[in-house]
Amino acid sequence: MTKTITLSLLGTLLLSALHADTIELESLTVESTRLQNNELNAPEAVEIYRRKDIEKSHAQTLPEFLQKNTSVNVIPAYGNPFSPLLDMRGYGVEHGNANIVVRVNGRKINNIDNVPQLLGSISTASIERIEITKGSGIVQNGDGANAGVINIITKRSNHKEVSLSIGSQSTSQTALYLGHTDEFVSASLVADLYKTEGTRKIDNNGKTDEKRLSNVALNLALTPNDDLELRFGIQNNNVDAIYGSYLSHDEYKSDPSQPGSFNFGASKQNYKTTVFSTGLGYSINDNVDFQADYAHEKKNSENTYSSGFVDPSRYTYENISAVLTYNENHFKLLTGFETYLGNRDGYGGNIDKDTYAGYILAQYRQGKHTLKTGYRFERAFYTQDSTIADNTKAYSLHGRELAYNYEINEESSAFVSYAHSYQSASIDQLLVYIFPTGGVFKNFLEPMKADTYTLGYNNIHANNKFKASVFYAELKNEFYYYTGPAGTFDPASNNTNIDESSKYGLELFDAYNINRQWDITALYNYTRAKIDKEVENGEDLGGNSLPGVPKHTAKATLNYYPNEYTTLALVQNYRSEAYALNDIRNNFSQKQEHCRTTDISLAYAKDNYEVFAKINNIFDQSNGLWISNDAIYPINFQLTFLSGLKLKF
Repeated sequence: MTKTITLSLLGTLLLSALHADTIELESLTVESTRLQNNELNAPEAVEIYRRKDIEKSHAQTLPEFLQKNTSVNVIPAYGNPFSPLLDMRGYGVEHGNANIVVRVNGRKINNIDNVPQLLGSISTASIERIEITKGSGIVQNGDGANAGVINIITKRSNHKEVSLSIGSQSTSQTALYLGHTDEFVSASLVADLYKTEGTRKIDNNGKTDEKRLSNVALNLALTPNDDLELRFGIQNNNVDAIYGSYLSHDEYKSDPSQPGSFNFGASKQNYKTTVFSTGLGYSINDNVDFQADYAHEKKNSENTYSSGFVDPSRYTYENISAVLTYNENHFKLLTGFETYLGNRDGYGGNIDKDTYAGYILAQYRQGKHTLKTGYRFERAFYTQDSTIADNTKAYSLHGRELAYNYEINEESSAFVSYAHSYQSASIDQLLVYIFPTGGVFKNFLEPMKADTYTLGYNNIHANNKFKASVFYAELKNEFYYYTGPAGTFDPASNNTNIDESSKYGLELFDAYNINRQWDITALYNYTRAKIDKEVENGEDLGGNSLPGVPKHTAKATLNYYPNEYTTLALVQNYRSEAYALNDIRNNFSQKQEHCRTTDISLAYAKDNYEVFAKINNIFDQSNGLWISNDAIYPINFQLTFLSGLKLKF
């Protein structure tokens, strides 16, 4: 009844405001590719979210914003919301992270093992824009850019702001941004502290899955003259997260907040990272520009399990990139190289995965026509220094792109794109446990290859922005974890490749400014992911669907502005059911149930301050991540609220 009344009231208010003045929309520039395209003439499917979109969402973390506002499926990783599972274009939440390259100001943050990207380390207070490219980007971004790329660009401004918020479960957050920009210096300091007692009990004594996150980042850019820029940055992140284990179906239905009685108990992760970065940009002349960047990252991860066993891992990453850009009239040419050196000292001993790449990308625009083509060569090296043997392996990888955009008129365009992309295996997928020495490289897997075709249409005018695309991808050697007939610990269970598979789907996006009082943004994805040919352990899996891929995903935000200072927002998220992550045979009795949430927020912003309040999951809908029968991790399963204050100087 409450839901019906709420929707009826919103519908009445919507109809009453249809005749007010409208606010104009515009085609936004894609800044991360260096090709100076915008949403209308870009020869690929893109989504762009600006600072004001992030502020209006009042998302406390970057994963929360992506989950509720973009086409990316985002799910806390077995209870960890700071390193979430990602899925885009049907690659599934189990391996979706490895098929999306995530960059922050050009720095790649993907891991060499199965650990998802630490998106929680990027404070929302620091983000200027988020650009999502789908089915494209292999030439500039390399290994893993099969589903696409998420580029995060941080702010350079004179803004100074502090925000404070408190909420249910003793949740609190303090975020600070101090920025200064002039002709010679650009500097910023970001500090973010988040903590919560959590929503689940982890034992019968009432202890909960509390979590803490702190981020501090300092960035400095010096421009001694008009042609030269020198960049420096340092960042520190700390995560302390406790997460409960899975529940049976009956436990989940009766009370998803309980610790459960048949699982392995709660786990704790302490995660510390430090990043140092430096770079330079030099304008050689009016047509040629050179950029070079270096980043060094140290990570320490310590997992403590209910048994008391502690699993420490130490990571070192070095990312070196350089690109030379030539720009004259209608023609742009980019050529560059990139190295991504990763080391983990932990399970399996001391392991390196290093990649070295060179690429060339050209784009020609004449009148209504834009043509883009490029090639990337990448070499991936694996080395394990174990007690049994020194294991090494190397693979050569080739990426290609060809895309074309035609501007039908000043408001609409159509494009077609093709990408041949690839993904090399993570180090965890290569390890086989051998008692008593631990994990040893014995399972070298051929790299995955994907051919992706996208056809799209854009229509952008004063009060409406509409985008549509259809895609089809043919894959060879897609990675998956085969679960044997007896379950995860069956001797036949292993990481392996699907011989042949395919994905196809429809993507729709629409932002409609009805008038000065109302606007609505909605997106919808229809996705299918099929196993075309695969036999493992004598079982024919051909014709099955890839687990963890929902057919339907829909998200919508309705904003109401009763006056120039106040915003009332209603956010609806829906993700349809899917096969549980381990259900490669598609025969489990339990499926991943559909997920849905409804949030509402109210904000009042005037002069240099803003007050806001937000209720998440107002209808108290239970959601979970299904691994197998009676193995469910509850996520976003109860109503929560927060309120806060933001001051700008």
